[in-house]
Amino acid sequence: MRTEGMHGDHAAAAMQPSRGVGVELLRVGWFTAPAGLLRAGAAMDEMIRFPVPAYLIETETERILVDTGLNPAAIADPGAYYGRPDIFALFGLEQELSVAEQVDVDTITRLVLTHMHWDHVGGLGLIPATVPVYVQRAEWDAAHEQTAIARNSFLQRDYAGGPREVVLLDGDCDLLGDGSVALISTPGHTPGHQSVRVGDLIIGADVATFAAGLDDHRFPLFADDHAAQLRSAERLAAMRDRGAHVLVGHDPEIIRPGILQPR
Repeated sequence: MRTEGMHGDHAAAAMQPSRGVGVELLRVGWFTAPAGLLRAGAAMDEMIRFPVPAYLIETETERILVDTGLNPAAIADPGAYYGRPDIFALFGLEQELSVAEQVDVDTITRLVLTHMHWDHVGGLGLIPATVPVYVQRAEWDAAHEQTAIARNSFLQRDYAGGPREVVLLDGDCDLLGDGSVALISTPGHTPGHQSVRVGDLIIGADVATFAAGLDDHRFPLFADDHAAQLRSAERLAAMRDRGAHVLVGHDPEIIRPGILQPR
C-alpha cells in the first residue's frame, strides 16, 4: 500500500479550470428504498427509485473511474448474496448495465472510491486487479474493523477479493499532481468519505442524498457521524456558493447519465 495526500483545503485551493479533462456520468444501477430512510423527515411509506452513479474522468493520458456501482451478482437476491437480509429488506436493486458493460475496464488507469458502501464498491471485482485504488485511510481501516463494519453496514464480500494496489490517502489529495483532479476529504456519511473535484465540477457522492441536503441537512437516518457529515455538507455548499457545480448522492432530479464536462 502507498500513502499520499495533503491536508486541509490545499488540494481544493490548488484547483484550476481543468482544460482537456472530460467527465461522464454513468448510471450503473438503481435501488428502491423508503424516502424517509434517505431523507430525514420524509415518509417511510413513500418508495423512491434512486439512480446509482459512477463517473469516468478522461485526460490525455488517464481514464479514472470514480466508484463502481452495484455488484451484478447481487441484483436478484442481495440479501442472500451478502448474507444480510436485514439490510436488503429495505432495498430493492435493479441494473440494466454494469460498469464493465459501459466502460472498457482494461483501459482504466486509476479507480477512486468515494466510500465503501455496496452501491459504490459493488463492482470492484469487475475492475482489473492491476488498477490502483485510491481511498481514504480512515475509510479503508473502517472497512476492515468489525465495529466500524457493523456501524456502517459495510459488506466485505465486495472488497475482500485478491490482492490489489491500494493507495491510502490522508486528507485532500491532488490526484495527478497538476491540479486537474482533486480528492476532497468529506467524512461523516462514512468515516473516510471523499469527494472529487474536476475544475468547477464537484462529485459530492453521498455527502447528501438529495441536492437540497447541502442546505437543509436532511441526511439519511444512518451515518457514521452526522455532525461530521454536516460539516462536509457545509464545505461543499461553500464551494458551490463560490461558483462550483456540485453533484451529490442519488437525487433522481440531477443524477442522469451523460457528458458532464467535455474534453
